[in-house]
Amino acid sequence: MQQEHPLGEKEITVDVVIVGSGASGLSAAVRSRALGLDPLVIDVADRFGGTVPLSSGALWIPDNPVMRAAGVDDSVEAGLRYLEECVGDAGPVTSHARKRAFVREGPRLVEFLMKHGVDFQYSDPYPDYFPELPGGHERGRIILPRPFDLRRLGSWSGQVATVPGFKMKLLVNSVREVMDLPFAGVAPQGRHALAAVLSRTLWSKALGRDEVSLGQALVAHVLLVAQRLGVRFAPRTALRDLIVENGEVVGVTVRAGGRTRTVRTRRGVVLAAGGFARNEEWRKRYHPQPSSAQWTTVGPHDAGDGIRAALEVGAATALMDEAIWTPVSVLPDGNVAGTVWERETPYCIMVNGHGDRFCNESANYMEIGRKMYEQDNASWWLIMDGRHRRRYPYGDALPGRDPKKWLRSGYLRKADSLAELAGLCGLPPERLRATVERFNKMADAGVDEDFGRARSAYDRSGGDQGHRPDPNLGALREAPFYAVRQFPGDTGTAGGLLTDEHARVVGEDGSAIGGLYAAGSTAARMTGRVYPGGGASLATAMVFGFIAANHAADRVPADR
Repeated sequence: MQQEHPLGEKEITVDVVIVGSGASGLSAAVRSRALGLDPLVIDVADRFGGTVPLSSGALWIPDNPVMRAAGVDDSVEAGLRYLEECVGDAGPVTSHARKRAFVREGPRLVEFLMKHGVDFQYSDPYPDYFPELPGGHERGRIILPRPFDLRRLGSWSGQVATVPGFKMKLLVNSVREVMDLPFAGVAPQGRHALAAVLSRTLWSKALGRDEVSLGQALVAHVLLVAQRLGVRFAPRTALRDLIVENGEVVGVTVRAGGRTRTVRTRRGVVLAAGGFARNEEWRKRYHPQPSSAQWTTVGPHDAGDGIRAALEVGAATALMDEAIWTPVSVLPDGNVAGTVWERETPYCIMVNGHGDRFCNESANYMEIGRKMYEQDNASWWLIMDGRHRRRYPYGDALPGRDPKKWLRSGYLRKADSLAELAGLCGLPPERLRATVERFNKMADAGVDEDFGRARSAYDRSGGDQGHRPDPNLGALREAPFYAVRQFPGDTGTAGGLLTDEHARVVGEDGSAIGGLYAAGSTAARMTGRVYPGGGASLATAMVFGFIAANHAADRVPADR
């Protein structure tokens, strides 16, 4: 990147200002530049990608060309029907027009990125989260980028945000591999995934490559497109205010290099600055309680800056009480870890503070998070028996190993009986015993009569394929017994600015605010209070960033 800050002048004029360099911001940037506009991307961070590098990099897009090339049947009509069935109607934010715009423009976004060199692959199989609904897909609609050699970016190679806590760059090639790796010690699916990932990683290293995969690869692929097209970036630049003249947004004021600068626009401003997952004040104001910024998995800059700026010019919001909920645990060092395979496998259940099961433990994370908030207490636990700990990893603890610091701190609670474990967790012993006994009978019969665990193809896809007769259900009988406290965390907020099918921000009076667009977590999610499939968050972000650029390009340029 440039050594000096690109905003050297006190005031400059560009066609489009894009606030944020995550999935939606990068999408809007490369599309607007390809359409002949002069975009400027500003970001408060010193590297680009927002929270995307922390993700799988997957995109959930119905009837996309990568699926078609793999011979997988789908259609825009089926995708739209599925969205109508599972998302429903939560008001203007989930309007038919917005859903239709997403399924129509999604394949066009993928075609555009592929034309400019982004190398996608189909991730098969990974079902939609509600595959049994009309229009649902059991093989899945997920695509993700192939690993990327950062050396291709040249002087920009250090501009992709890193993934904290990872010492080795494991090159994972699909969401399926991510899901299968925890089973490396017990099932063929895991052994195959581990062998593939290790051989790919070691071969890359032997060739001297500097490759990344998943979310980092998605950022790197699109950043290379931006580099080739000549998109300008301004890191370490914070949005302060929107400039409004004659009822239209005509620019922004920003803070960079210790100075306040003005950037005026001819076509508009795209707010793609993330949500407000790190804003403790807003979480207390809008979210159900308890809620904490400590429980989110998003990056540190997700503080609501774009939403705040738009609210000051009369923008409307929607779904501010909603997030992409996911159960998490808080590690002894204060970091959080999502609970995924740990709850999807046999020999475990989740209970509330009364010792009762309250959900299908193998359901998608957002559904479980919503169920957590439906409880009349603020205590949630994952209960496991000895077979669970012998067969499966928990976080980064290998099977059969109980880290001493986890036991000393109380993060992992271990007991020789369920009654003793209940005492360690503050749960009613008899209630927990009754819950486990009922679950064990259902697990032995292979039918969860209470919550339908293992009934869905999605449930089964995340379980232990080496476990018979069922990949998800297994009785809790063998001591010692374990528990880890769970919290309703999130992978980002779902509420934000209300936008229409053109990604235009809507005002309190219901009309679009001229020159102002929003996408990604800055905008209220088109999928409303439901998560239709893995990769839906990044997909809607990139598609509506693409749509915003298309609409801005068609606007009559202002002579300012």
